[in-house]
Amino acid sequence: MKKKGLAPGGISWKLHVIVVSLTLTIVVCMLPFLSLHRFSPSHYSQIPSSRRSLHSNWDSITLHEGQPNPKVAFLFLARLHLPLDFVWKCFFQNADTANYSIYIHSEPGFVFNESTTRSRFFHDRQLKNSIKVGWGEASMIGAERLLLKEALKDSANTRFVLLSESCIPLYNFSYIYTYLTASPRSFVDSFLDKKERRYNPNMALYIPMSKWRKGSQWITLIRKHAEVVADDDVIFPVFKMFCKKRYNCIPDEHYVQTLLAMHDSDGELECRTITYTEWNQSASNMDKNSWHPMTFSYADAGPDKIKRIKDIDNVYYDTEYRTEWCHNNSTLVPCFLFARKFSRGAAMHLLSGGVISQFDASALMDPTP
Repeated sequence: MKKKGLAPGGISWKLHVIVVSLTLTIVVCMLPFLSLHRFSPSHYSQIPSSRRSLHSNWDSITLHEGQPNPKVAFLFLARLHLPLDFVWKCFFQNADTANYSIYIHSEPGFVFNESTTRSRFFHDRQLKNSIKVGWGEASMIGAERLLLKEALKDSANTRFVLLSESCIPLYNFSYIYTYLTASPRSFVDSFLDKKERRYNPNMALYIPMSKWRKGSQWITLIRKHAEVVADDDVIFPVFKMFCKKRYNCIPDEHYVQTLLAMHDSDGELECRTITYTEWNQSASNMDKNSWHPMTFSYADAGPDKIKRIKDIDNVYYDTEYRTEWCHNNSTLVPCFLFARKFSRGAAMHLLSGGVISQFDASALMDPTP
């Protein structure tokens, strides 16, 4: 049987297409990278002069020479796959692998490989001992503890960032890495729970009411505090028994905050989260139980919105009548490094507009796992 030959110029034509495609991809990736500096935290022209004295040059926050680079452990809580893996692929693309590690808690038995994720960075990063997780149940903090235990096995991990499947980074890797490793504190949204009365008196034998705290689930811990959470065998069982939805108690909004308060670690925290959440506050202020996090769609995830999030430098806690200014080693900094909850369309909007990270255009053409 006679084989058909290649058409004249067939090979060179294919090479030409490949070269053009790669060139376009590089250009699309570089434009977002350059635009990151447009909103760099070193440019705060809108900050009142009365507060500029709180700022030092952001570039001065550096690691000490001669010390090995600490690693940041990125801990993903996922229901199944990671729908925004194409964002994180761009985020990790040019990062030094010696500076980070990745861990994923997903559905038991789910494997991250070339058929379930677009990003090689997530291949085989799932926990082998994951558990079934229910919203508003102690299993959620059980999953967090499993992630921390696994990440603590690597002695180089010194910062532990808990992220959801709908989180996006607001800055490039270099900026986020420097921000986290420059601070000797954990970032834990923690405040006194004076209004919602979620404290169960049955806890009193183990958790005095004075130590009861509330805050965002999305925490970033230094190694010392990660060990406290992972090693806890006293407070976690109490939460499993007495902090339940039927008691209007959501474990993941209280556990880490209360546990660290029990260890008198309040003074070692920046009492704020670094993950932005937009709350639907259409209900009256008296009916806060009906508040829920808003999901960003393509239409409401434009550059102006992201800039407004990046410009936030303080958080007000109405239960304590307290304003928390966002500092890092006495430097006033943007409050948020990440944001949630973003749909795939919203993330594509931000990336294609060059707002948050480098972007490989081919990711848009890949089928969803």
